[in-house]
Amino acid sequence: MSERLHPVGPERFRAVMGHFATGVAVITAVSSDDGPVGMTANAVCSLSLDPMLLLVCFDRTARTFPVVRATERFGVNVLSSGQEHLARLFATKVPEAQKFAEVPHTVHEGIPVLDGTLAWVGCRLERLVDGGDHEIGIGAVETAEIGDADEPLLWYRGAYQR
Repeated sequence: MSERLHPVGPERFRAVMGHFATGVAVITAVSSDDGPVGMTANAVCSLSLDPMLLLVCFDRTARTFPVVRATERFGVNVLSSGQEHLARLFATKVPEAQKFAEVPHTVHEGIPVLDGTLAWVGCRLERLVDGGDHEIGIGAVETAEIGDADEPLLWYRGAYQR
């Protein structure tokens, strides 16, 4: 005899999923009007090797999302354990120019690449899929690089971990 599953609310779902450790990334793009933009994300994963696809979940209210939608390009900067300050900065509503003013970065083929990251992937937006209060962006991988850092920054049980 099996137990019945019980309905779950958003708070319980968040608490349960918080037990799944994820990496932390800053998703970047360049606006033709405002320059570089970026947001912190932990809903990022490889999707396919043939063709090479990656997915990112964008909060519809994130300021980076309309730029990615318009330019159809984005970067995934995988943060290292020493970059918690970047995760916090890019999770704020600080104006984008302020976010990038003190952050060492280069622009690689129209996509901002943050210095010192664990890894970096550049994508062309292939399509967007409705995902409730988020849009799931599927990106065709155009470039992928490994950085010099050794340890990842993790998100686990509602806090940054090393």
